[in-house]
Amino acid sequence: MSKFGDLIDVNIPVLLSFFTEWNEQSVAMHPVLRDVAAAVGDKARVIKIDVEKNKELAEALRVKGLPTLIVYKQGEMKWRHSGEQDANTLIGVVKQFL
Repeated sequence: MSKFGDLIDVNIPVLLSFFTEWNEQSVAMHPVLRDVAAAVGDKARVIKIDVEKNKELAEALRVKGLPTLIVYKQGEMKWRHSGEQDANTLIGVVKQFL
């Protein structure tokens, strides 16, 4: 968990996308997340987290539906959504925390 703390305790927004390779909606989000990352550049981070490989973290954050999208800034959860989102919506969400 300390690695996770280091990941989210930064001065820029961090968009986490919890996914699995067998979940179609999760996989459909991959190109959307690439677009978001390209749009925000180094002003924010976009990180995909495979629930299968990070079960403890997913349970600790009560990730139930996939994909689950969470924005953190300075270690604090600022926004959370379960289900697909389009790139423009996610870019807008991230930008409000810049």
